Amino acid sequence: MDAFRIFIVEDDLLYGEMLRHHLSLNPDNEVHLFRNGNECLKNLYRSPAMVSLDYSLPDMSGLEVMRQIKKEYSDIPVIIVSGQEDVSTAVALLREGAYDYFVKDDDVKDRLWNVIKKIRENLQLRSEISYLKEEIGRKYEFRNVIKGNSPSIKQIFGLIEKSIKTNISVSITGETGTGKELVAKAIHYNSARAKKPFVAVNVSAIPRDLIESEMFGHEKGSFTGAITRKIGKFEQASGGTIFLDEVAEMDHNMQSKLLRVLQERELTRVGGNDLIKIDVRLIVATNRNLAEEVQKGNFREDLYYRLLGLPIELPPLRYRGNDIILLAKYFMDEFCHENKMPKLSITEAAQQKLMQYAFPGNVRELRAVIELAAVLTDDEQIDENHISFNSTDSAGNLLMEESTLQEYTLKIIRYYLQKYNNNVLLVAKKLDIGKSTIYRLIKEKQI
Repeated sequence: MDAFRIFIVEDDLLYGEMLRHHLSLNPDNEVHLFRNGNECLKNLYRSPAMVSLDYSLPDMSGLEVMRQIKKEYSDIPVIIVSGQEDVSTAVALLREGAYDYFVKDDDVKDRLWNVIKKIRENLQLRSEISYLKEEIGRKYEFRNVIKGNSPSIKQIFGLIEKSIKTNISVSITGETGTGKELVAKAIHYNSARAKKPFVAVNVSAIPRDLIESEMFGHEKGSFTGAITRKIGKFEQASGGTIFLDEVAEMDHNMQSKLLRVLQERELTRVGGNDLIKIDVRLIVATNRNLAEEVQKGNFREDLYYRLLGLPIELPPLRYRGNDIILLAKYFMDEFCHENKMPKLSITEAAQQKLMQYAFPGNVRELRAVIELAAVLTDDEQIDENHISFNSTDSAGNLLMEESTLQEYTLKIIRYYLQKYNNNVLLVAKKLDIGKSTIYRLIKEKQI
């Protein structure tokens, strides 16, 4: 860390020299002594890390000096040192922004020493946090994180670029495993809100009777078990981004409350009365078609339009062509690096096998398949026999074998009959075909 620059403003020369000597015992401290407020203010351009300020100065009061410091450099901690113990003055100064208030006595130099230690620790912590946030920003530079050269992915890049220039809400849709949260993080960490919190909430994972408290917080005693005040996710995300995943799972009651919060930009904690202003960017995601959910009456139309903002639809991996191989190589290299394994290659036969598979689990499934293959191989390459698909979605495996359209049709109907316990009427509705067609196929023993 650079030298810790301290300003001491003290008109009692002897007392000031004593403080300067004591604080200079730490060679990391660079201590400067000023006799009046004006001298201190003229030297603020030197960016002190803290100011020890006598309350009674010959040219102006310590309060006036502090106000000028805070006006120009609000982050500089100011410690007021006074010759008299006056509780009301101390309270007023602390309210004005003083870091601490000391009465001149034999313990002042030790108190200053302890305060400096605390301020240095806080500065170090802030520096580390800032560095980590910059690292996260670089990590989520979207062209580095979202791998692909397919036209559909290039279109996604264009939408992300548009989204990071404003605070518009973003709604991300796509099948499970397509990378919705990754896109949400890429938007946040490349936007003007990058140094503020990114708070992710999986709506489907929160019990219905707890979701309001989780999202908006609650006051102590507001319900059984509320033994302390809890700050909700919206408040935690203040100044940053809140990401609501699986937003379609939210019930109507909570939808109404969310709509009000988004319209008014304020919330009330459960059991509380105070209105709390919020400043968050909203990104939502779902693997359902929200417009269809509105038509079915499962989702409020007014909330739908409030959430829609900039829509980004992530394509399934099976529609991304050679991105499958590009991603496979990326996951393989990453896995080998993390596990200190020698680099591997993927044979042509293995690539063909990957390209022919439908990947119902999308990018998430591809990563799992490649990592398993890297473990299974005893050679310097991954071959087709190392590629193992264990998908639980038989419909997703449908395209693995070449079949006629009639054979595909029969497979699909069999799959849905099995999924819905041979409920012919429900399957006919799901597939938008006549129930008589299914009954005929059953009668002809094709199913």
